[in-house]
Amino acid sequence: MSQTIQFEVEMPEHLAGLKLPAAVHRRLQFLLDAQDSGRGLSEDQRGEAEGLVELSELLSLLKLRAQRIAGES
Repeated sequence: MSQTIQFEVEMPEHLAGLKLPAAVHRRLQFLLDAQDSGRGLSEDQRGEAEGLVELSELLSLLKLRAQRIAGES
């Protein structure tokens, strides 16, 4: 039996300015460039890149949500 749970979370407006720190962004770009160039990534580097991509996607979603909420108020 599956159930759907829905809840609302207040999002602070300052989240609209969220982004990866510059050093983290550079590291992610380095890993993605290495992968794209055919040099390939080690297993550890691939895991690191995947984690950084997930973090970047999460920050993007939070930012979009905060912008939407700010536009509604």
